[in-house]
Amino acid sequence: MNLRGKLAIAFAAVGGGAAILVGVLGYHTASQRISAELDRSLLSTASQVSAGAVQLLAPNPLTRGPGDDDHDEAQPMVAQSIAPDGTVHRVGGRPVTLPVTAADRELTAGTRYADATVGPDDYRVLTVALGSGRGALQLGIDVDETRHVLGDLAERMTWVSLAVLAGAALAGWLLARQITRRLVRLTRLTEEVSAGSRPGLGVPDRGRDEVGRLSASFAGMLERLARARDDQERLVQDAAHELRTPLTSLRTNASVLRRFEELSPDARNRLLADVDGETRELTHLVTELVELATGQYDDEPRLPVELREPAERAATRVRRRSGRAVAVDADGTTVSGREKALERAMTNLLENAVKFSSDPVELRVRDGRVEVLDRGPGIAGEDADRVFDRFYRAAGARSLPGSGLGLSIVREVALSHGGEVFAGPRDGGGAVVGFTVALT
Repeated sequence: MNLRGKLAIAFAAVGGGAAILVGVLGYHTASQRISAELDRSLLSTASQVSAGAVQLLAPNPLTRGPGDDDHDEAQPMVAQSIAPDGTVHRVGGRPVTLPVTAADRELTAGTRYADATVGPDDYRVLTVALGSGRGALQLGIDVDETRHVLGDLAERMTWVSLAVLAGAALAGWLLARQITRRLVRLTRLTEEVSAGSRPGLGVPDRGRDEVGRLSASFAGMLERLARARDDQERLVQDAAHELRTPLTSLRTNASVLRRFEELSPDARNRLLADVDGETRELTHLVTELVELATGQYDDEPRLPVELREPAERAATRVRRRSGRAVAVDADGTTVSGREKALERAMTNLLENAVKFSSDPVELRVRDGRVEVLDRGPGIAGEDADRVFDRFYRAAGARSLPGSGLGLSIVREVALSHGGEVFAGPRDGGGAVVGFTVALT
């Protein structure tokens, strides 16, 4: 059963249960009140009859029908006396004799109520002790009409409860339809995405209720999935293109290695150095591809980071790898971020700079702004906006080692820290490349 049906049944159960409960309580209350009123009427009439007002037991001509006799439906009461010796004498009312029990004969004080059946009729019977050894007076009233009224009341309450049940079911179905309409559309979209197809027209209207919030979250998820799919496809295409070059070179060198004995010592050394360089380049490319594709820099938890510390470590690593001078000028800025990811971004900036400049490079950190300054050939205007794209390499850098992914990783790290990347010329020659980080 779908959610719409479950909600409709739930509404019907709640509405019907409430109607039945109200009906049962109402019937019980009405029955108790009618019974109490009958008992009070019997006690009042018994008091008057015992005082001599026997005319109260005469048939009421206003309630007589054409076929009624003097003691039929026109008079629902019957009265009889119980002598001290236990004999019963009719006093008035209907010509019937009420059953007398031993408890009725032995009653010497107070009153006693009981229910009795005489012929086809049911009676409510009151026995009142007359005191002073005078016996007791017994008064009964036909309750068939009362029970008929209560039966009609119960029947009407039953029909009302059924009507409320049906109305609650209909209202629940309509409301459930309204509530689940957007959920049904979300389910269809989810099934499309799960099946691997791109979702068509979109996410249901966003509101301020829980379904609206779910729709908004789902829309954001779809957008991220679409971007991730596009990025993945582009990454695979670019990676295949970039991997083809070192693999082709390695295949060529492998074919040459079959004639290794025929080569001169200098040619052998150049060949081995070329194989070693291509292998290292391929390893570096695969490592950066894996990091970029899996987002490993996002796995690290966010903690307070003083940017001076990863800057110093990045500079030390690049000095050791390249043997070049790297100056660090950092303030005490602290941000909330991923320290290893920030260190990797700074390292990539420095490694990119030392490839283009034989002069010392500088890593500067000020108020969440990280920039690397070099005295290399600089960045052309048409390249400034593209140097952070995956696998993009400017014309002057195509002959230099590198995967074309280092600055892409810098951009991903910057965006994940609420910042942005920048690149441009440096006063006096060279380039300034860096990124910003949102301050805490």
